[in-house]
Amino acid sequence: MRESGATSLDLLLDLPARGPRRAGLEDALRAAVSGGRLAEGSRLPSSRSLAAQLGLSRNTVADAYAQLVAEGWLVARHGSATRVAAHGRAPSVSSAGSVPAKPAYDLTSGVPDVSAFPRTAWLRAARQALATAPNDTLDYPDPLGSPALRTELSAYLGRVRGVRAAPGHIVVCTGTTQAFFLLAKALGGGEMAVESHGLRYQRRVLEEGGGKLVPLAVDEDGADVSALGLQKGVVLTAAHQFPLGGALSPARRAEALAWARRTGGVVIEDDYDGEFRYDRRPVGALQGLDPERVAYVGTVSKTLAPGLRLGWIAAPPGLLRGVVRAKALSGGGAGVLDQLTLAAFMRGGGYDRHIRRSRLRYRRRRDALVAALDGRASVTGISAGLHALVPVDDEDAVIERGARAGLALHGLGTFGTPGGLVVGYARPPDHAYAGALRALRALL
Repeated sequence: MRESGATSLDLLLDLPARGPRRAGLEDALRAAVSGGRLAEGSRLPSSRSLAAQLGLSRNTVADAYAQLVAEGWLVARHGSATRVAAHGRAPSVSSAGSVPAKPAYDLTSGVPDVSAFPRTAWLRAARQALATAPNDTLDYPDPLGSPALRTELSAYLGRVRGVRAAPGHIVVCTGTTQAFFLLAKALGGGEMAVESHGLRYQRRVLEEGGGKLVPLAVDEDGADVSALGLQKGVVLTAAHQFPLGGALSPARRAEALAWARRTGGVVIEDDYDGEFRYDRRPVGALQGLDPERVAYVGTVSKTLAPGLRLGWIAAPPGLLRGVVRAKALSGGGAGVLDQLTLAAFMRGGGYDRHIRRSRLRYRRRRDALVAALDGRASVTGISAGLHALVPVDDEDAVIERGARAGLALHGLGTFGTPGGLVVGYARPPDHAYAGALRALRALL
């Protein structure tokens, strides 16, 4: 009888040349599990298959499996493959007053509600993309990225964000991390200005790309661009400053572009949370005011899911070649099938529908957050984005108390100067959000 795929697995085991064969097999399996080579939940070959691989009798293998099941190394259920049992799992709470191994409620920033990912619509777009893709799309990819996706991005970004970029000036990458690295490489190192409050990983990426960073103060009007000098570039979150929450004022937008034209510097626009606004009119992309001097960076990490690893750069003409060269040397970009799926998703209107639904969901969550803290704490930075600021006196102590209560939070000090909580209201699934707000209210 032919073995099924579930039972004809290969397994490399080093059996001793001498001694009882069954004992040697048991020892080899224990070593493979305890050493981590066979992870929790791993399927093992059937006794018939492993016996054939090792030159043993089937009964010898079956008896060894039975002994390890009795010892708790393996688990076996009737009609299912034998698997490695779970070992060494930590309890969710180790002792009274300690920090839970995994928080009950996660209000950290930077991630959307991944449980709301449009699986059905995405699967439909994936099937359509794969069914209609010409064979040559599976060859080595275009260095700029999928032409189909760049065409859709050009139209979408122009319509929704005011970006002026032809498909030939859009470079698809694996997210903002790769985008900043490519831009830093294309600029060739040297001084770069960054906002004093921002994402530390972004700064590390720019430094790895050769940039020497100069901080710019940030207030309610965004970054103070009047302090710019002879830097090669400046990174701005023009639509929604992270984490303080304001937008770059019209006067400072004009000043930043004037600086770029005067010095030859490049503005790198991180369109952080650009699609999510609630109490204000849409703020167009800075790039649309001067495509020659602004490199626009976007991603689906917060609109869809970070696990997709899809982002883009609308590159100025003077940087395009350098960005593409750096991308080729860094190992390329996202998989072509995911790019084609996103293109089909956008072309069919699925992306627009998902953004509209998400905007409504997150606005309701923001309103619930404000209502829950009414009278307990002020909440700022709420006109757009996926997080809010809650000022507190002793940031570290509040975060520590929250952690002991099973509530994960980011402090403002993580992104700049301490002084408050950066409460992300997008991450919890719908069924957990009310509990997260109750825990936050109790904490404050």
